[in-house]
Amino acid sequence: MRIAALTALTTFGLDQASKIAVVQGLDLINRGQMDIWPPFLTFRMAWNQGINFGLFAGQTEAIRWGIIVVSLVISAWVWLWVRKTAPGRWAQISAGLLVGGALGNVIDRLWYGAVADFLNMSCCGFENPYAFNVADIAIFAGAAGLVLFTGKGAGPQKA
Repeated sequence: MRIAALTALTTFGLDQASKIAVVQGLDLINRGQMDIWPPFLTFRMAWNQGINFGLFAGQTEAIRWGIIVVSLVISAWVWLWVRKTAPGRWAQISAGLLVGGALGNVIDRLWYGAVADFLNMSCCGFENPYAFNVADIAIFAGAAGLVLFTGKGAGPQKA
């Protein structure tokens, strides 16, 4: 459980620190875009009112609050599952990534009304139109890790 908590806290801190540094500190909120290492890394300000790739985006407060509630319910469920089942080290890390990332995006929705996305990466002739953030990476990695590191054959271990 301690591993999950430390991972969640670290993930949340890195997400929020990166958003403060880039969105506020580098004034990306007003500049809109900064080429860091083109085309591999560009800071491109985007406000995501929906979930991944802007799905369910809308101007209504009901959608915003619905996403907040769903994020909190999933985070609480994952947290309780970790406490109850005492999964192995990698499953705990995965759970911490998912919870820390989800809570980072919840804070954005509460503070800004939308998630602050700013990372844009392209490569090898592929122009990526989407922006994302540290929390998005953590949520994806955490969900993938929970699929890979839990279930049959991934019995409980003390970490």
